[in-house]
Amino acid sequence: MADPIPYDAHRIPSGAGEIYVRDYAGAGPALVLMHGFPDHLGIYDDLVPYLVAAGRRVVLFDFLGFGASDKPAGAQYSFAQQLGDLKTVVRALNLGTVALVPHDSSGIVGINFAIAHPEQVAGLYILNSAFDASPLAHWPEMIILFADPDLTALAHAIATDTTQFGWLLRWQQGRFAASLPPTQGARFESVIGPLIADNFIRQPGAGPAFAQMTAAFYAELQLNSGRLDLLQALDMPVKVIWGIADPYLTTAMGRERAARFRRGTFHPVAAGHWLQSDEPAQVAREILS
Repeated sequence: MADPIPYDAHRIPSGAGEIYVRDYAGAGPALVLMHGFPDHLGIYDDLVPYLVAAGRRVVLFDFLGFGASDKPAGAQYSFAQQLGDLKTVVRALNLGTVALVPHDSSGIVGINFAIAHPEQVAGLYILNSAFDASPLAHWPEMIILFADPDLTALAHAIATDTTQFGWLLRWQQGRFAASLPPTQGARFESVIGPLIADNFIRQPGAGPAFAQMTAAFYAELQLNSGRLDLLQALDMPVKVIWGIADPYLTTAMGRERAARFRRGTFHPVAAGHWLQSDEPAQVAREILS
């Protein structure tokens, strides 16, 4: 399934710039796939062909500050801004009811969209991701460095030194890769690792957005911990599809996430944090079934 699939590319105006969107034709409700802190929509390149082959409309976009979306100088990035990006895409493409597929930090955006607009969400397909201050999570060291206010000066010094930042990226990627079996590890090293590095190194890069978003991460987790009761009120089906070889977002955390929802179910996948790249066919089956 390696042949390119045609899509409509859009640049949708938002408050601080334009959001880059790929729209693959198919039947609704549209599957809206979202990326996280360190990457961009390219993390779904292996998953999309399976979803499109099943006849579904698939929409992917880069949040402002990441990937091919605009990165205006002096822009302010936040989880509220990312929620606004999602709303802008849904409205601009007249998607109506959607099925959301959040990953990594976009778990916060996807779940909060469902809380705010349950009538627009046909289903949630939650991949390994953050939402609340779960004691079962062990956040990646790079996230801790940039999220801890006591380490702001150190984080800034590393972020502004390309040699040091490059070393940190490689070290963190190594921690993720070490938990994978050889085949998946090799794919991570050849696909996901370079994608993340390029997201930061190619200028203008995702560094400013990453730094601002991670600085707000702990406060956002605490805020969402106060919203957990609202998850039980959601009546859409929720599948928590979780890579069980993720060394940070644990299997116990995934099971806990599913239990938060009235109609939540847990679906383990023998994969790591980027399960949509490790095992795209299985992830697609879980989404489509």
